[in-house]
Amino acid sequence: MATLKDQLIHNHLKEEQIPQNKITVVGVGAVGMACAVSILMKDLAGKLALADVMEDKLKGEMLDLQHGSIFFRIPNIVSGRDCNVTANSTLQEGESRLHLVQCKVNIFKFIIPNIVKYSANCKLLIVSNPVDILTYVIWKISGFPINHVIGSGCILDSAQFCYLMGERLGVHLLTCHGWVLGEHGDSSPATRAPSPAPWISEYHNCLGSFYLLEVSVI
Repeated sequence: MATLKDQLIHNHLKEEQIPQNKITVVGVGAVGMACAVSILMKDLAGKLALADVMEDKLKGEMLDLQHGSIFFRIPNIVSGRDCNVTANSTLQEGESRLHLVQCKVNIFKFIIPNIVKYSANCKLLIVSNPVDILTYVIWKISGFPINHVIGSGCILDSAQFCYLMGERLGVHLLTCHGWVLGEHGDSSPATRAPSPAPWISEYHNCLGSFYLLEVSVI
């Protein structure tokens, strides 16, 4: 039988559970840190680890997140130098993403076996360009099941495509439905749903040319 104290003091809020998984972001450039902040904002992990070969930048980014961790539910933010590899993996003028393949393959040949060694049951989300080729290479190197190695593909291109449609039509982008398909790069074709903005039928005839002319691939 509940005591008077138990009856008077009752917790009406459910106790929030902190996830027990760990997410590691390899590379603390603009994309890597955007991923890290998104992970923190959405409470996707109980531990966030950052890894990069640039030790000073790595430490600075880690400290920034640690100092702001009072605003997040992820209490454990750490960092470490993942490997002793340096390579120029930035695009030069006139080059395409395909020029980066061999350089990045050499880096991943070092990184991936160590990931497999210490996190044999993890899942890999690949955002490094050229993403489709590297996703396949990393899948082969890792030996992971095919559903454990996932590339970001054209998801950003598709989001940009919907934004551009909304801008041209003067409507909210969530009312526009279109996709950029194929390999993420200069050859990706843009497609649209039968009615990209269902309630604006008068624009249907002029949208076909707009899709291919206005969309720019990231």
